[in-house]
Amino acid sequence: MTKRYFLLPLLVLGVAYGTVAWMAAQDGASDNTVFRITVDMVQLNVAVTDNKGNYVTGLRPWDFAISEDGLLQKIANFGEGNETPRRLADFEPGISTPRVVESFAARIPARLRDGTTRGGFPEESPQELSSLVAGASVYILFDTSNYMYRGFVFAQDAIADFVRTLDRPDKVAFYSYSRDFSRAATVTSERSSVLRGVRATVAGDDAALYNALLLTLKDAGQVSGRKVVVVFSNGPDNASMVAPEDVRELAQSEGIPIYMIATQEAKLEPVSTAVFERMSSSTGGKAYFAKNWKDQQKAFASIRDDLAHLYSISYYPQPNPNRGWRDIKVKLVGEHLKNYHIRTRSGYRPKAAKVTTDGAESQ
Repeated sequence: MTKRYFLLPLLVLGVAYGTVAWMAAQDGASDNTVFRITVDMVQLNVAVTDNKGNYVTGLRPWDFAISEDGLLQKIANFGEGNETPRRLADFEPGISTPRVVESFAARIPARLRDGTTRGGFPEESPQELSSLVAGASVYILFDTSNYMYRGFVFAQDAIADFVRTLDRPDKVAFYSYSRDFSRAATVTSERSSVLRGVRATVAGDDAALYNALLLTLKDAGQVSGRKVVVVFSNGPDNASMVAPEDVRELAQSEGIPIYMIATQEAKLEPVSTAVFERMSSSTGGKAYFAKNWKDQQKAFASIRDDLAHLYSISYYPQPNPNRGWRDIKVKLVGEHLKNYHIRTRSGYRPKAAKVTTDGAESQ
């Protein structure tokens, strides 16, 4: 008797959270073999802004069109800001009512990245700062190399203020690096241990930023839910063994936005400037170049603002034979949304497939 087998497409993507087991089905059967294939959900953090950099809120799943290598994807879960993502079926059909919310960055007299801010940043009350909550696990990576001798204490202050005013992240981790990498406070919900880790850091030795960032991303990749990495780096990398492009690709594949904060001195080094900007933009984050410690504080405040206004969108990828780099495109649907802008990661590389079998072997 001839046996026929139908195998669901093998598609394994190590990109975000959630896995589903797909099983092979058999007609006619005495064979009990079961093939289990892990399919990971792709998760996107998406910022929608107007021409002034203000956030656009109130959008719904049907306002977004997502494609991967040109293949249209079906949204599985959707959430806005700090709300828990919900299944598509949980949303009531209807027309969305987009609203423009002034962003912290839009209130800055000149863009922080160009280093030409005059008169400082707008003052922010403690109440406003604490209201900019971030429902994400935040990994902070601090440069303690010899590039940081100037303004080291001020940088510590800016990071400490950032930690204190994160109201609702799942957890916070604080790492530091020079030539060596230190997990000063592993991911935790206890702010006090993170603050102790910040105050215990000292400056010295060469800078191995990309080594440290790679290890931070690997740690963050082990945690479920939304994650972001915030890096404070004061200058170039002169001691790493890994290339920045490898780090950038890992961040994209894991779906982890990278926010880079550097001093104006770092902007004087063209290679570092280009790397920081490319790494942040391609992962859906931002890069800031602050000329003094107050600007550093305001950069952290802008990041808090950004995290509180991101859309969380996830999907299970359609069958795709491409096992290499996959391009992600996110667009807004509708004439009334055509003047708004999207910021998210640009793509990812699937992990190798892992297939396990249960039961007897096929005959």
